[in-house]
Amino acid sequence: MKIIIVGAGQVGHNLTATLSKEGHNVTLIEQSESLCTKLDEEHNARVIKGNGSSASQLAELDVDSCDAFLAMTSDDSTNVISCSLAKGLGAKNSIARIHDATYSDASSFSYQVHFGIDLFVNPEGICAVELAKAIRNPSRVAIEDFAKGQIEVQRIELAKGSKFINKTLRELDFGNNLRIGVIEREDSVIIPNGDTELKEKDQLTLFGHPDTLFNQREKFDPRQKIESTSVVLFGGSETTINLVRMLTNPRFKIRVIEKDPEQCELLANLFPHIEVINGDATSLRLLEEEQIGFADYFVACTKNDEENILTCIQASKLGAKHVQLVINKSDYDKLINSLKKDLNIEVVVSPRVTMTEYMRKYLTNTQLTALAELPNNAGQILQLIIPHNSPAIGKKIKDVALPKGTLLVALLHKFKAKVPAGDDTIITDDRLIVITGKTEKKTVLKKLLG
Repeated sequence: MKIIIVGAGQVGHNLTATLSKEGHNVTLIEQSESLCTKLDEEHNARVIKGNGSSASQLAELDVDSCDAFLAMTSDDSTNVISCSLAKGLGAKNSIARIHDATYSDASSFSYQVHFGIDLFVNPEGICAVELAKAIRNPSRVAIEDFAKGQIEVQRIELAKGSKFINKTLRELDFGNNLRIGVIEREDSVIIPNGDTELKEKDQLTLFGHPDTLFNQREKFDPRQKIESTSVVLFGGSETTINLVRMLTNPRFKIRVIEKDPEQCELLANLFPHIEVINGDATSLRLLEEEQIGFADYFVACTKNDEENILTCIQASKLGAKHVQLVINKSDYDKLINSLKKDLNIEVVVSPRVTMTEYMRKYLTNTQLTALAELPNNAGQILQLIIPHNSPAIGKKIKDVALPKGTLLVALLHKFKAKVPAGDDTIITDDRLIVITGKTEKKTVLKKLLG
């Protein structure tokens, strides 16, 4: 795959190293001459000193034959302009790194559609998805999550007392936000349809938005009562802001500790429902005063790795139930992960690393990817990327006539992700998450891929 990356900061640098090692044809554009010289010696990639917002330079680099154009500088405007130019000049995919939520908020105006950009990504936002997973549902068993956490997979038992017992899926009608993908019943595995009846002790694999899955959890298992969760975040960083946006349910009681008074004011204005404390969480006295030992979650999210590590150790020793750590620099990655258990830190995430892993998944040009095997070798969970010559292009899902024993559980358009409905129309480059039995797989692939 031919890939052009603009910007050699932490994110761009890591992407260049990873993608070039995997055999992609990578060109990196960077304005700093000294950085270009350094990177040219380090990586098996073409490094060019230049301006990624220059149409003439992009044309010289044959951007029209580029499979993916990634603008990864720290400046949103540069990234948007570069990607819009690249797309206009013929790049197959354009991906812009975005920090300002104004660009990603499509409630009144879609900047992404207006500028013709295929994907907006935020490393800190993707990092926050990883942190939010455990906080939103600590007991979950997730097979996978899709589209920056918009759709997640969870397993749950249908327990005694649930009103869903002995009801068919057609009777229950979960709508378009939740789908039961697999039912494990004693020694059998069922890919359900509308006539499938749920039984007590069924092990269910659910697909849907994390908040929907959580809100429905008690209906499947009345033993799982929804309780208040105390979350303390150290640092008013971009990761913190994204994480607070993901923890919107009133059950989350959030406190943010931030040194900078101006940032405190910004956070208080953005999120009137949370408590913002102006202080330094590296102070043991402050942690004791704020009773951090009673917190369900303590998450260190500042840009300073040393402070993050110190406060996590202190919070753990004071008795915080779950401790999570953000690491920004590559220097600490291996060390912290090897010491994670000893330090009693449950989750360690890096915006740079999570971004690279996300992009690796997104940039695949493989039309068929097996995501998971069903128990007892009963079938698979597949990701399909719909090609331009697919017989399903332009058809509604209900008109594709997929065989029984097949279920579509997630649909990823360029600009959104959802649990698919019968009236959704399939278009080129859609990504479908399909559950299919072994005997039905061949028919499914023929109908969707051609």
